[in-house]
Amino acid sequence: MTTVTTTRTAARVENAVKVYGSGDTSVRALDGVSVGFPAGRFTAIMGPSGSGKSTLMHCAAGLDTLTSGTAHIGDTELSTLDDRRLTLLRRDRVGFVFQAFNLVPTLTVAENITLPLDLARGKGSREWIDALVDVVGLGDRLHHRPSELSGGQQQRVAVARAFAGRPDVVFADEPTGNLDSRSGEEVLGLLGRAVRQMDRTVVMVTHDPVAAAHADEVLFLADGRLVDRMEAPTADKVLDRMKAFDGASGSEGVRS
Repeated sequence: MTTVTTTRTAARVENAVKVYGSGDTSVRALDGVSVGFPAGRFTAIMGPSGSGKSTLMHCAAGLDTLTSGTAHIGDTELSTLDDRRLTLLRRDRVGFVFQAFNLVPTLTVAENITLPLDLARGKGSREWIDALVDVVGLGDRLHHRPSELSGGQQQRVAVARAFAGRPDVVFADEPTGNLDSRSGEEVLGLLGRAVRQMDRTVVMVTHDPVAAAHADEVLFLADGRLVDRMEAPTADKVLDRMKAFDGASGSEGVRS
């Protein structure tokens, strides 16, 4: 399924193919995926285990390379960049939120949030950082270390850090996977507010229909192919669509 978008895309892949291994043991994790992630929108990627959703995110973000096809951040094609320029692009134009919070334990909350700016030797905007701190609700925790925070608070720090440099797009890989339902809802609400109130762009991989319901649109992958998409998702609608994969056999591009 080829996706055509008319709005500005923060990131996109075209005819993306990713093959791991070779010969009889090779695995085709992505099988000709073309999709754009619109700027200023919250997109979720879902699919059964092994569908290629994390591979798609990693290749779109420049964390992994495609076997064939192209990946772009804005108008920049990632395959044209050498290692140094790709590292700089990921630092300056891409934010990441992972299931494991990946905070630096020796730094305070404030220092963790501004770490991308410090690494880039950029001061950034004090007003922007203050606005982020306000949105994530951590104004009274800025001098704490990660070990002094709950899991939900640590993930909120990670979200603020991801947005600190005003990247073109933030990729979130199962960002609520290590959180209880209440903390997870807080983090998902935070990602949604960053998109809608601060004009940010988020692409999130998740297996959770409740999490996907926070997005503006859900993309569904199966066997490395884009097989469906859903605007204005609800948890029930997403769950029903995911259940359809269990009994699918060759329909809508889903292979058993």
